[in-house]
Amino acid sequence: MGTLMTNQTLIENYQKRIKRIVITEEEIKEAIKKVGAEIAKSYTGRPLLLVSVLKGAFVFMADLSRAINAPCEIAFMCAKSYFSGTSSSGEVNIIMDIDRDIKDLDVIIVEDIVDTGRTLKRICEILKERKPHSLRVVSLLDKPDRRVVDFNPDISLFTIPDFFVIGYGLDCAEQYRNLPYIAEYNQEV
Repeated sequence: MGTLMTNQTLIENYQKRIKRIVITEEEIKEAIKKVGAEIAKSYTGRPLLLVSVLKGAFVFMADLSRAINAPCEIAFMCAKSYFSGTSSSGEVNIIMDIDRDIKDLDVIIVEDIVDTGRTLKRICEILKERKPHSLRVVSLLDKPDRRVVDFNPDISLFTIPDFFVIGYGLDCAEQYRNLPYIAEYNQEV
C-alpha cells in the first residue's frame, strides 16, 4: 500500500511541474508538415543528411524526417550543456559524434532548442571543418533572449520568450520528454 501512495505522489509532483501548455501538439504537427515540405522542395535530387542532436531533438527528428518527402539519411550527435538543472553549464561537451563522412553532402542539423547558442555554434564549427556541400540548422524552438554567442538557426518553427520549457523531447533532469506538446516548467513547485 505504501508503494501505491509513493507512486501517486510521484505522479502528482510530475504533473504539478507542468505550469502551462505553450505550444500544442497540433501546432507542432502543422509547423513540421510545412517545414518538411519546404526542405523536400529545396533539396530535390541532392544527397541530404539530417543530423539529430541527442537527446532533446529525437522526437522532432523522427517527425521531421517523416514529413520530408525526399530521400534522406539520418545521423546522430550528442552534445551536453545542461546536466541536471534548468540552466546551461556554459560548457559544450560532444559526447557522441556522427559516424559518417559528410564531405559534399547537404547537412541539416535538427535541434530541439537554440538557447545560448553555444552548443549549435560548436557543432556547426565541427561539421564545417568536414567540408559538407551545405550546412543548415533547423530548430524546433528559438529563444533569442538567452543568446550569448552570435548564432541563429536557419529555420526555427517557434520563437519563445525566456522561460524553461519541457516536452516533445525537451527535459528537466531527464523527465518530461514524452509530453506531446511544449509546456512551461514550473520551477516553483
